[in-house]
Amino acid sequence: MGGNGMARQVILFVAQSLDGYIAKLNGSVDFLNQQTAHGVDIDREYDKLTEHVDTVVMGRKTYSQVVNQLSPEIYPYVDFQNYIMTSKPAPSTENLHFVSGSVDQLVEKLKKQTGKDIWIIGGSSIITPLVNANLIDVYQIGVVPEILGEGIPLFPHEVKTHHLELISAEKINQVAYLTYHRLHE
Repeated sequence: MGGNGMARQVILFVAQSLDGYIAKLNGSVDFLNQQTAHGVDIDREYDKLTEHVDTVVMGRKTYSQVVNQLSPEIYPYVDFQNYIMTSKPAPSTENLHFVSGSVDQLVEKLKKQTGKDIWIIGGSSIITPLVNANLIDVYQIGVVPEILGEGIPLFPHEVKTHHLELISAEKINQVAYLTYHRLHE
């Protein structure tokens, strides 16, 4: 438990197309950047999230995409403890931990440690087991006004049924931010 008596929350913060895809079939997420760049209002959702997060969890594909394509100059998550799920563990550094095994076991372990909240970055190979184990406390999903027709779904067919509670729906420029909490069964 954290010092304030609150357990660490596991937060899925992710953007998707209107038809539910987090990336194109080739892995490209350029449609998200085009959408989130438009508009006059300052979108502070990311900043608000990172104020209460100290740990990020992602898959190896997502990590590779970040360091090779999306942000090769500056690693954007340098201020966090990073857990990268991989079948081929690499040497860890001070804040980059390459971990094999099951992501739900890792997240259960992290939840028991003291600290701030845990941000699940993606992709679906990471998200699916966490949904199925009911380990995600907060789903914050930005829906961009694009219909892709095909791509990599946020929730693939392997996910189990879950009922969530809608906490808020907010429009910022052209993005609809939907925030759901898990129901404690």
